[in-house]
Amino acid sequence: MKVAIDAWTARAGVMEGHIFRPVHRGDELHGDRLSEKVIWQLLRPYATAAGVPGIAPHDLRRSCAKMCRAGGEEIEQISMLLGHASVQTTERYYAQTVDMCSRQI
Repeated sequence: MKVAIDAWTARAGVMEGHIFRPVHRGDELHGDRLSEKVIWQLLRPYATAAGVPGIAPHDLRRSCAKMCRAGGEEIEQISMLLGHASVQTTERYYAQTVDMCSRQI
């Protein structure tokens, strides 16, 4: 997966910063990242079509952390992925995620 993302970002000329960026007509960049509101608007129709209309972008973030950990990823790498300042934050975050998922089953 990383190879595909690296190939895409190289072709797009994205060498640093956020991968997904707001673009106006004419391919003109507008800012350095998509807002939470834009991400929510993009996600909503796909979530509804998938039968989970109440899902929010942060739910996807929690799911990503949980799947990475279940796949054997080190907590330090997950911490970097999530942008947490410390591994302890990620450990608390992960514990809350596991607890929330177990209550939903």
